[in-house]
Amino acid sequence: MTRRTDTHPDLADPRIGAPFFSTWRVGTPLRQRRTVEAVAAAWERRPWPAPGLLGYHLYTGHDTSTVLHYSQWTDEPAYEAFVRTRRQERVDEIDTAVPGIEHLGLGRYRHYRSGGAPEGRAVSEGRAARTPGCIVVVDVEFESADPERQRAWVDAVFEALENEPAPHPGGIAAHFHLSTDGTRVLNYAEWESAQAHLEALAAPGDGIGSATALWERVQTWPGLKSSTVSRYDHALGLVPD
Repeated sequence: MTRRTDTHPDLADPRIGAPFFSTWRVGTPLRQRRTVEAVAAAWERRPWPAPGLLGYHLYTGHDTSTVLHYSQWTDEPAYEAFVRTRRQERVDEIDTAVPGIEHLGLGRYRHYRSGGAPEGRAVSEGRAARTPGCIVVVDVEFESADPERQRAWVDAVFEALENEPAPHPGGIAAHFHLSTDGTRVLNYAEWESAQAHLEALAAPGDGIGSATALWERVQTWPGLKSSTVSRYDHALGLVPD
């Protein structure tokens, strides 16, 4: 069966071989809520679709217009089997309940590295002590496919974080994912609150991080095309019962 949970997902779970992210544009806060309710209804009325799906989570965007989906698959063949046999009936029911949803595409990723709070705690320790009050998704795009560049850029971010002279206490953990096509990096960052993230952005420096040479290297990395930042609230968690 399918069970609802308020517990935030563990993005560093080693069983996750194929983490997927996708975004739907729904238009208004009311339609955000209705979309979450429709997804819950479509899934809870049916058995859990596959042992290869470890968890499925929805987030409502602070832009009041979007819904983010994060699904944790053991591997891509498990997802493809779900698409062939069980996905469409759920999507049809949701689209009937909330007409006009714009499906913006599915991003296929692999988890690469996770880091804890700036205070130096392990990810598990930071999450146990503080429940995320806001999820910040940083979507980084490069000009062309280059898996080595993806990894090198993330490693540079960690070096900048480890040498940050004025870390903000509101950060809990950051989970970096590499797109399978080699062109993007997605950072799923857990923060105590949206206000904590806004305060960190308002501190001296360009974005999160002080005005150091290491952060400048991250921000001016060769081939870096764009970077967008979006804030979300965890709205629904679904797991096998």
